[in-house]
Amino acid sequence: MKKYGLIGFPLSHSFSKRYFSEKFREEDIPDCEYENFEIKRIDNLSSLIKSYPNLCGLNVTIPYKESIIPYLDDLDKAAKKVGAVNVVKILKDHRKIGYNSDYYGFRFSLENWLGSSMKKLKALLLGTGGAAKAVKCVLEDCRIEYKSISREKGRGDFIYTDFIDDPDLIKGYRLIINTTPLGMYPKISEAPNLPYEDMDSSYFLYDLIYNPEKTLFLEKGELSGANIKNGHEMLVLQAEKSWEIWNE
Repeated sequence: MKKYGLIGFPLSHSFSKRYFSEKFREEDIPDCEYENFEIKRIDNLSSLIKSYPNLCGLNVTIPYKESIIPYLDDLDKAAKKVGAVNVVKILKDHRKIGYNSDYYGFRFSLENWLGSSMKKLKALLLGTGGAAKAVKCVLEDCRIEYKSISREKGRGDFIYTDFIDDPDLIKGYRLIINTTPLGMYPKISEAPNLPYEDMDSSYFLYDLIYNPEKTLFLEKGELSGANIKNGHEMLVLQAEKSWEIWNE
């Protein structure tokens, strides 16, 4: 039985487990199963792999997309460029190769949503973690000008209070992408601190979160007339890319 799985902490919910379990059943893919592996420290990775000699591949989520890199034997070009890994292929000789399918999932999801009009938008990127790195690469490759925002000074171009102190600042960024876990289940009452009341139908809010379907970030934007999209399509695209990588 080939085993695949997801590593992260905490794993209170899992799109990946549900998605792949349904895929294996609906597509009649035999001898494959997908499990969640909640590990408290990334240095538990080696013992996890030793415990499951039939483990062929892993997805990687918060908070290990960057910290897993030193534990891998090699990276593909996209993972090297992004500087983060969300897919690991485990070869028969036990070598572990890191990939990034977040780039693929986000790029095609964004293009499906906005088409060529996305190049006319200036983007504001919320967050500076592993997921943000893939988004940055997509924006750069698509020649979309962007700035980043963080809770801490020095980590991004702005901090959130910059936009509260000067609400007009938001007018320069019509594509706003949330890569943070703010608003993710079960903490659904949280949202990035932005002047949503100053947004209108010329704004496009994209949240990488998919659970809940409509985060407070998206809800607040929609109430002001903004266009909204969650991360579900991105997840489907990156999941299928993971399967392709594991079976190359």
